Amino acid sequence: MNGVRKTVAAAAIAGSMLVGGVVGAVMYGVTTIGAAAATTATPTPGASAPFVSNETAAHEATESAAREAQENAGVRPTVP
Repeated sequence: MNGVRKTVAAAAIAGSMLVGGVVGAVMYGVTTIGAAAATTATPTPGASAPFVSNETAAHEATESAAREAQENAGVRPTVP
């Protein structure tokens, strides 16, 4: 009888793990879909909006020469 109890216990544990995994995957999918639906896109300025360069020292220290050249030309930067 001891072997039957071990088999039943093992089947119960395996079944609960399987059900828990399925429930967890479904809940993860629901929260991911909900989070994706809750995010809003950041507005991008239109082509007619004037470009204003960020000339703070902290910003200038991190940008490339190509980006600075575009900013100095009054063009919206396309390079990092």
